[in-house]
Amino acid sequence: MSSLTLLQSLHENLAGRAQVKSVFGDPVTAGEKTIIPVAKIAYGFGAGAGTGGMGDTKPKGEGGGGGGGVRAIPVGVFEVSAKETRFVAIHDRKKTLGTLLAGAALGLLFARRRRIR
Repeated sequence: MSSLTLLQSLHENLAGRAQVKSVFGDPVTAGEKTIIPVAKIAYGFGAGAGTGGMGDTKPKGEGGGGGGGVRAIPVGVFEVSAKETRFVAIHDRKKTLGTLLAGAALGLLFARRRRIR
């Protein structure tokens, strides 16, 4: 299998699996609402190949390999009903708190530098 063929095969395999539906399943209908999950999907892959050997004293070699991975991060859901459609976000509280604390620390730092001058 050539390097290009291996890469194309990996890409097709991962691209087919890197879907919200693959992670969370189909949308769910509950009562008059339909819930549609939303996620950030990322995938990556790599491959390598080798041939040849060193001189006539060593046997000729061949090699190859490849791999990849998929990552899904939940973002929220769409709620669809006859009255309205809305997006409900999933917040990461640790990130939000970290961002607020970093902003407060920078604000204090700049305020202190301003008073010193």
